[in-house]
Amino acid sequence: MSEHFSDTLWKHSGFFDVMRRKMCHKGLYTAILHTTSSEETQQKRRLKAMKQFFTNIIENLTYVLEFVGIVAALVLVAVIAEKLIAKHNNEQGRILTARKTAMIGMFSAIAGVLMIFEFPVPFAPPFYGIDASELPVLLCGFAFGPVAGILTEFVKIIIKLLLKPTSTAFVGELANFCVGCSMILPATLIYHVRKRKTTAIVGSVVGTLCMTIFGTLFNAVYLLPTFAVMFGMPLEAIIGMGTELNSNITNVFTFVAFCVAPLNLLKGSGVSILTFLLYKPLSPILKAAYDNTGNTAKNRQTEGV
Repeated sequence: MSEHFSDTLWKHSGFFDVMRRKMCHKGLYTAILHTTSSEETQQKRRLKAMKQFFTNIIENLTYVLEFVGIVAALVLVAVIAEKLIAKHNNEQGRILTARKTAMIGMFSAIAGVLMIFEFPVPFAPPFYGIDASELPVLLCGFAFGPVAGILTEFVKIIIKLLLKPTSTAFVGELANFCVGCSMILPATLIYHVRKRKTTAIVGSVVGTLCMTIFGTLFNAVYLLPTFAVMFGMPLEAIIGMGTELNSNITNVFTFVAFCVAPLNLLKGSGVSILTFLLYKPLSPILKAAYDNTGNTAKNRQTEGV
């Protein structure tokens, strides 16, 4: 009987061992299945975002073509200006290199993420917000030139659209690009003519003023009327939102003067200050990349930000 009991116990032990293994395998299978399901869900979300991105492009082809045309024109201006500056400073090297392209991609990714996070301001209606997306763009432009700055601004918009599809038929993104370039282009051009701390300050001040003036006029002449038509609401209704915040706002020009101009001035000033605070700690990384873009040692020594 003891032998039979031992034999039965051994068999049961084997049975339980098999069952335990099966349970482990089942748990492992469940974990793998859960992971696979999660990955499939994420993949579906990415595919949905990409599909929405291309659907928006097709549905708003006119604005997309306008966008591309403006980008091409600004890049051409930046290329010509950068070549003239390089000739003036006796600099050698290509405008774009593999390292520059990599840095443009990195700064664009940071800027695209920052563009998503907008913060309201008390003096403007809630559809206006301030973000720090121009900060990486200006850093990249100071480090690698006006062309790099414009391209970073453009790729920033593309990354933002992939992360968060447009809700304004690309009009808002076009406005962000144009207004951003109105600061980045003059600031980087002035700095790269003679790379000194003083020219960086002058460039940032001029860039901020250009962005404030251009952004104000652009809103008054193009952006606000376009939004009014797009959302099927009279322009007076938009102006009325500003009047609720400031009784001095009575028409489109007072609206942009009291809402848009201070917003751009605040944004440009903040980006400029942060650039000066961050450029020095980042300079070893930026100059390491810059040293491999074909510029002479003499010109590298003149950098003064």
